[in-house]
Amino acid sequence: MKTLGIIGGVGPLATMYFGDMIVRMTDAAQDQDHINTIILNDTTIPDRTAFILDGTKSDPVPQLIRDAQLLESLGAGVLAIPCNTAHTFYKDIQGSIGIPLIHMVDETVRRAAAQGAERVGILATTGTVRAGVYQDACRREGLTPVIPDAAAQEQIMDVIYGQVKAGKPADAGTWQAVSDAMDAEGCDRIILGCTELSIVKKELGLGSRYIDAMQVLSEAVILECGAHLR
Repeated sequence: MKTLGIIGGVGPLATMYFGDMIVRMTDAAQDQDHINTIILNDTTIPDRTAFILDGTKSDPVPQLIRDAQLLESLGAGVLAIPCNTAHTFYKDIQGSIGIPLIHMVDETVRRAAAQGAERVGILATTGTVRAGVYQDACRREGLTPVIPDAAAQEQIMDVIYGQVKAGKPADAGTWQAVSDAMDAEGCDRIILGCTELSIVKKELGLGSRYIDAMQVLSEAVILECGAHLR
């Protein structure tokens, strides 16, 4: 099997949950059936959303590229970044290495299309929304992307930064307000396009209408590395 390299620290809790998810989703009867994984939990990577919204902030791309190249030099044959916003810079990172970087956004949108979605809600950081990576991917698949209004987007950012990244539990009331806003827009599927929201899905027991981008990425890397899904 190929060795998996993970550029983590974006954020740290989501990275650890990603690793746990991969192990639990791998069909393995013994240690040796699991993927050999190198996790680089690099918390020094500058904030992706901050840079997208204000180009004078620290640029995360050079550090993302250095991390990708380091993992390749350590023997990784496949790379993954459990951070949706970082995929704004996918071409720069992929172009710097000679091994595949699994595209989390494209994989997730293809999953929505395969489930018969038509109107897809995008819950993500303001940076991811501003960059338009999910909107573009949805349109390529013939899906209609639905972006939260300003009030709902502010609530999503509070959940991501004020709660999960701050080590606090997700507030069910805040999440219900976001869910109601997407219901009002007629969304038949909702993409959790931020890895912190994957943790919210686990904590609040969100249903199958929500497509967890980190779960999709986990399945993709397991198969790409040559292991089997449980």
